[in-house]
Amino acid sequence: MRKVILQEWISLDGYAADQNGTTAFFSSPKYNEGSDQDQLSFMERIDTILLGSNTYKMFSEYWPDADPKAEMIATRLNETSKIVFSTTLTQAPWGKWQDCQIESDLENTVRRLKLQEGKDMVLSGSLSIAQSLIEAGLVDEYQLRIVPVLLRAGRSMFSISEGHQLSLQLMTSKVYPSGITLLAYKPLQ
Repeated sequence: MRKVILQEWISLDGYAADQNGTTAFFSSPKYNEGSDQDQLSFMERIDTILLGSNTYKMFSEYWPDADPKAEMIATRLNETSKIVFSTTLTQAPWGKWQDCQIESDLENTVRRLKLQEGKDMVLSGSLSIAQSLIEAGLVDEYQLRIVPVLLRAGRSMFSISEGHQLSLQLMTSKVYPSGITLLAYKPLQ
């Protein structure tokens, strides 16, 4: 069975977006030091990228034209199939690369995809999609890059229903020279 891997950059206090809704707190090039090579290796595990419509718009404005010399994951990311979950988009172009598939039924589509043959899938960003998949119990692995900054306000990564506890088991951790810490967890059954 294919896995859904959630990858998020979050502040030390658990925010995935600042109070202005941006991700500027982790956009400094210093935060990629050492992380890009690991991300490129990770991408060998996946064959599908899952995106919400806002993250799709942000990614599609940058990645299709990104210089592979400056962004080592650009070519691999651009070549990987993408599914955008949206009820409003009618097309999802990706520059000169293959257009993204559009789906509107998140949970049923992800359940169906998990049963198909293939490599794992990754969800990057897309907080609403991430939170829905967490609530539905469809996330198999959490890869959290913790940025050493306290935002004190913003959009929380985890907004799990009150009284709903989710226990996780640490699989691996790594500290990068920039101070970013990667924590990988799997849900306990």
